[in-house]
Amino acid sequence: MDVLIESTRGFEKDLDRLSNDEKTLTVEKINECANLFLTQKAGIYKKLRRLPHFAELNGYESSLYTLKVSQKLRMILTVDEDPIFEQVIFTLYRVVKHDDLNNAYQGIAESLYQEISHHSQEAAQAS
Repeated sequence: MDVLIESTRGFEKDLDRLSNDEKTLTVEKINECANLFLTQKAGIYKKLRRLPHFAELNGYESSLYTLKVSQKLRMILTVDEDPIFEQVIFTLYRVVKHDDLNNAYQGIAESLYQEISHHSQEAAQAS
């Protein structure tokens, strides 16, 4: 199984704003997770934290997580396991100060799950 790491423009912008030490730590943390995922998947999932998502997802489970990079920094990412193509995809959305985590997470969640939430509201109104 392959492990792919993809980053968004938001993540790249956040990374550019960090100090060199913080950048290095962030890159090391995601590489550590990616390298250990295939042999220690349960351990990696224990390091990831799923924040509550407020929109209705039509029974789907969110794959949006946070990962502690340091005392001050948190990374927001998704982990998608694709058994058909035998790959795991880590998509990096943001790396933010701990104090900014909830706002950043909420913005990403709303953007990612807007369509699912919208369809479930339409279905509720139709019934």
